[in-house]
Amino acid sequence: VEVQCQEAQLVVTVHRDLFGTGRLVSAAELSLGPAACRHSRMDPSQKTVTFSAGLHECGSTVQVTPDSLIYRTLLSYDPSPGSNPAIVRSDPAVIPIECHYPRRDNVSSGSIRPTWSPFNWALASQEKLLFSLRLMNEDWSSERDLSAFRLGDVLNIQAEVGAHSHVPLRLFVDSCVASLGPGAGTEPHYAIIDFNGCLVDGRSDATSSAFVTPRPRQDVLRFQIDAFRFAGDPRSLV
Repeated sequence: VEVQCQEAQLVVTVHRDLFGTGRLVSAAELSLGPAACRHSRMDPSQKTVTFSAGLHECGSTVQVTPDSLIYRTLLSYDPSPGSNPAIVRSDPAVIPIECHYPRRDNVSSGSIRPTWSPFNWALASQEKLLFSLRLMNEDWSSERDLSAFRLGDVLNIQAEVGAHSHVPLRLFVDSCVASLGPGAGTEPHYAIIDFNGCLVDGRSDATSSAFVTPRPRQDVLRFQIDAFRFAGDPRSLV
């Protein structure tokens, strides 16, 4: 998603491969702001959808700080049911969008030039995100004291990110690999989560591995996997 903060409007360009999976979303499933404004143009060759809206349009809000005017709105993705309404293949998503304009500038030599601070730049300038991956006890109330398991046991694994003062974050795990030593490339190794978030270990009928839903919070992701060991290796530490 690309955002251009212009003098009197913002221009949002959305690549239809919104999640990077190769599946193109429909332009009709995208809208801007609480007013659900529709796109202004499409580019079939670039596979993009563009929204153009005034800074005060589509239900956007403005915050005044001592140094800046901050305009906020939301890009919403609301997937429509497929041909079979009994299943869904994608979840809705909401992407926060901000434009920052300085309140103080020298305008004697020309018009004010608006500036937009990308989210990842603002994130890096404020603080680092704290990620954790922990083995939890049976009721998920605390971290598990013992790290030993028997075959047939279930491992409760919780991934979490400390958002602190940031805008709300939704956490996903792209990959998770088990190995006998440190490093994802250590041999032998076993991919538990792969292909941008697919729980590979849960695809077999012989396991009960699965993501735990609903999430307790958007910045927490829980999943369970059946205990295992590496075949043909005498070590029992994974």
